[in-house]
Amino acid sequence: MTGSSGVVGWGAYIPRYRLPAEEIARRWGWDPGVPRGLGVEEKAVAGVDEDSVTIGVEAALNALRRAGVDPRLIGAVFFGSESKPYAVKPSATIVAEVVGATPDTMASDLEFACRAGSEGLRAALGLVEAGRIRYGLVIGADTAQASPGDVLEFTAASGGAAFVVGPASEAAAVLEDVYTYVTDTPDFWRRGLSPYPAHGEGFTGEPAYFHHIESAVRGLFEKTGLRPGDFDYAVFHQPNGKFPLRVAKRLGFPREKVLPGLVTPRIGNTYNGSALLGFARVLEVAEPGSRVLVAPFGSGSGADAYSFIVTEKAVERRGLAPRVDDYLAARRVIDYADYAKMRGLLIRTTG
Repeated sequence: MTGSSGVVGWGAYIPRYRLPAEEIARRWGWDPGVPRGLGVEEKAVAGVDEDSVTIGVEAALNALRRAGVDPRLIGAVFFGSESKPYAVKPSATIVAEVVGATPDTMASDLEFACRAGSEGLRAALGLVEAGRIRYGLVIGADTAQASPGDVLEFTAASGGAAFVVGPASEAAAVLEDVYTYVTDTPDFWRRGLSPYPAHGEGFTGEPAYFHHIESAVRGLFEKTGLRPGDFDYAVFHQPNGKFPLRVAKRLGFPREKVLPGLVTPRIGNTYNGSALLGFARVLEVAEPGSRVLVAPFGSGSGADAYSFIVTEKAVERRGLAPRVDDYLAARRVIDYADYAKMRGLLIRTTG
């Protein structure tokens, strides 16, 4: 059953700086086979003048260019991130102000690890379908943190995606249905004032990532009657390059349906930008009529499973803003010293 809402415009932003995984392995004495086993070649690194808000602003502006709507008609702005630049100061209001959506709008920061952006997407689509707003703006962006030398450092990256949602009649991708599955599974966390997150190694795959994504997708199947063969593309949360392919196989999706949206090997895990960037890339290649599964995951833990139908409007709007592939191609390789300076791992002292 096709809904009455969908994605009207989408946008992405990925910083140009890239840190090769082999450089991290060399600096910390890791076996070079570790990053290869994760399926990650390099990761995107935010510059010294970039944070999750600047990334979100760029992605939002690109989404608005594709949507072609008056920002003053945006009734809600949701910003999902786990690396906000302010502990107490909303990021959503900054984005809303920059894009011209203020003051007649609502704005909220959302948190659910890597699923906060998807949480905002589901909320905004629901507000549109309820007739409370005509358009909503959703952003998922992060400058992901990892303790120096930890295995997470191979993948913790920077980037984001944004979506303008609105009526199905204007959509580049119409929402068919969505299903969500959540439990209290503490696989990944960061306490207040802690600079880096901690993770439960034995919990990150099972019972966190795989159980929640599989349960959400199977819940969508049961709710809609759809099966893997009904989808042309499948986009899963991408903590590394291997997990999405593994969960796809377990659910019955061939890898050729996953690869178009698999961006992590080239930019790392952008947390809230992860699955959303993959969805954005699929919207830039999919033919009208294609059905797309999007399954974001957030530690703690929960997963969503969306079914979207791509329309001809996606083709019409692709050239109106930079594509994901444009950002993938615009890369500048840095070394670990540059990375440490840019991400604040080095502290200058005087005296």
